[in-house]
Amino acid sequence: MKGTPKSTKLEKNFYKRKVLIVAKELLGKIFVHKNTGKIYAGKIVEVEAYDGSLDKAAHSYSGKTKRNEIMFREGGYLYVYLSYGVHYCCNVVTGEKDKGTAVLIRAVEPVEGIDRMIKNRFGRNLTGEKENYNLTSGPGKVCKAMDINIKHSGIDLTGDEIYILDRPKIKNKMVGVSKRIGITRSANLPWRFFIKDNPYLSK
Repeated sequence: MKGTPKSTKLEKNFYKRKVLIVAKELLGKIFVHKNTGKIYAGKIVEVEAYDGSLDKAAHSYSGKTKRNEIMFREGGYLYVYLSYGVHYCCNVVTGEKDKGTAVLIRAVEPVEGIDRMIKNRFGRNLTGEKENYNLTSGPGKVCKAMDINIKHSGIDLTGDEIYILDRPKIKNKMVGVSKRIGITRSANLPWRFFIKDNPYLSK
């Protein structure tokens, strides 16, 4: 991949751990979508954890349905849903089968395919740092920029279409922690994790 050091794809065992551990360790990893010869890639800079066993904001809280059944698979699958009928959001399923846990990818720092991301987001070519910082600074923006939609829900992240590349673990002193954004249920859980001072964080 252009402009990035060589690295290996994350394996199934990475994802099959507890959701809060996976969420923190996803920071700094490279999220990749290969689509008909095009490559989109971004460094994960912000995530949120969701756990249906106690978290009322999780789609899995009320049990398995046709919509959320992917969340109940073993870790290592992509769960995509449509938010408010407008934006697609993508999540990394974690834990053992039937746990109902996942990590929302809230923001990435673009690494490759930036011109195509800009066109996907804005419908035209744009230049300048201001637009780039806004490019993938939110979960809906990530999916639109990287051309991810509901048809990708259920993809195995150890495959060759959508996957995550390993990178060195972010040091604890660089990891920020806060309440999650834009929810009203279980709103006090400190389950949002982000790389401090990264300009691509959601606003």
